[in-house]
Amino acid sequence: METRGVLAVLNEADGTGARLTRREMVARLLVGMGAGVAWPLVAESHPIHELLKNDAVLDEAEKLGAADWKPISLSTEQNESFIAIAESIVPGSTKAQANRFIDLLLSVDAAEHKKKFLDSLATFEQESQRRFGSGFPALETGQKNMLLADVSKGAPKEASNGGAGKESLRLHEHFENLKGWINGAYYSSEMGMRELGWTPDRVFRSFPGCEHPEGHH
Repeated sequence: METRGVLAVLNEADGTGARLTRREMVARLLVGMGAGVAWPLVAESHPIHELLKNDAVLDEAEKLGAADWKPISLSTEQNESFIAIAESIVPGSTKAQANRFIDLLLSVDAAEHKKKFLDSLATFEQESQRRFGSGFPALETGQKNMLLADVSKGAPKEASNGGAGKESLRLHEHFENLKGWINGAYYSSEMGMRELGWTPDRVFRSFPGCEHPEGHH
């Protein structure tokens, strides 16, 4: 019998092609992880892995599309900043409501993880202000891309011991932290799953790479 792929055929039981819930999407991805395949584009040590195993929280995610939704873990300003960062790192994150899902996950996460997330968010805003005199949401597209390109690189090994090198590494760590949250939220949504190659009538042995031409993965 042929070995099942990472992404099992969804809705194969009834063939309806009905929209899958976030919980169902994550269940399919966790099957892949159980088969020894890493979560797409998210470090194994990232806290979002454990949170995506919380069925009660995933069920709550079905309410995130409400017209009167308000963040419960982030302030209005933090939410707006994160939306801009997420959309710049993974285009389509806003439509996939990655910010809302992450806000929900943070509400049940350990205090230290939430603090680290907020620290990373604040660091981006501080660096944006330092470089351009404006918060990240107000930057022009070119400025956003420049900032993200710089912090995604980290520091060269030969410069990592100097003051500038240490600062570059610090910014890079905050970038990787936010990127993990964003990728985890986006690629566990139907929109993200489809980008990875999922369709209701196909099976894949592995996760294809990200196809965002402008993403900073």
